[in-house]
Amino acid sequence: MASEDKIFDISFDHDGKTYKGWVNPSDKMNDAGIPASFHVVLNDISFGYVSHNNGEWTVNEDRPEGLAGKVGMEIEKKFKI
Repeated sequence: MASEDKIFDISFDHDGKTYKGWVNPSDKMNDAGIPASFHVVLNDISFGYVSHNNGEWTVNEDRPEGLAGKVGMEIEKKFKI
């Protein structure tokens, strides 16, 4: 599967702001069989690399509280986590 085929769109509201963007899952899988990380772009700006660790969503960039979790919830709609 080409990486372009894996990319999917996301859209959600957080703290009164609408976020739209896309997610590109990594080719590397974790022990649970889901992509180890997801490159996320929101509102045409790189949000960072989001991953699911120890039951919570984290991002490798300094982002507003709760935003990584909202992105994670959108990813969970696509992947059974």
